[in-house]
Amino acid sequence: MGVPKRRQSHSRKNKRRSQWRRIAGPTLAECPQCHEMRLPHTICPSCGYYKGRAVAASE
Repeated sequence: MGVPKRRQSHSRKNKRRSQWRRIAGPTLAECPQCHEMRLPHTICPSCGYYKGRAVAASE
């Protein structure tokens, strides 16, 4: 099994970890209730539904 010979510096570690968000933007899914775009696996901010049930009070 490969083992690193030298410890990686803080700056090199942070440079590598800073790029994961730049790969792609957030994935959006259409809400089946109001057909607005929302983040998957979250409550719809416009209608307050999640998995076909009213979870939050809509404004």
